[in-house]
Amino acid sequence: MARLAIVMRTVGRTYLGPPPVTAVTGVDLIVTQGEYLAITGPSGSGKSTLLNLLGLLDRATSGSYELDGQDVAALSEAELAAIRGQRIGFVFQEFHLLPHQTVAENVMLALLYGQRRLFRDRLGLAIAALDRVGLGHRVSALPSQMSGGERQRVAFARALVNWPSLLLCDEPTGNLDSGNANAIMDLIDELHNDGQTVLVVTHDRDVASRALRQVTMRDGRLSHVSSADVARMPGPREPSR
Repeated sequence: MARLAIVMRTVGRTYLGPPPVTAVTGVDLIVTQGEYLAITGPSGSGKSTLLNLLGLLDRATSGSYELDGQDVAALSEAELAAIRGQRIGFVFQEFHLLPHQTVAENVMLALLYGQRRLFRDRLGLAIAALDRVGLGHRVSALPSQMSGGERQRVAFARALVNWPSLLLCDEPTGNLDSGNANAIMDLIDELHNDGQTVLVVTHDRDVASRALRQVTMRDGRLSHVSSADVARMPGPREPSR
């Protein structure tokens, strides 16, 4: 039986006002390890809020969320930060690379928030991650010396350097031309084929079509979730005694 990477039960997020604004409501979602899922929907549908909840950048105000079998609701901010750094990789529409740092140095930044490592160990991990995205030959380049597609590959290497269990991609091709966009989607396919759990948030139907499963956000709710998905959702955990 496939292990579950994500289990969300009736998750909601309301921001206090006045007036209060409910951005996400009643979300039920399960994702198995190694799955490739696209979350689609128009602007303002709640996609970004859901991504922030999935990536532990925000807390739900109702419902429950288990990541790799761990209920995250009671975790402290420090514990959430540790999980983000070690088990979740983020790729955004903007590359967020430091312009005066080399490619390898940009990737190594993701290793500063986890366990202590010697410089040579961090460099070795960064080079391995760059090899994984096809940029092992550009470790000393600056971002300004690279194309948009190459810079997005560096962002993927940074997201993957800790070998996360979950990769979250927010409009990963939004700043790329069609040729580079297709190359990035090919890279995501390769990562998924290697066993990586991937969630892509996008409004682009072509990007979403590459995923093996799609769900849609509209007015803060998830739709197009099949009855089979709901049926395989595990029951709530018994409270600890």
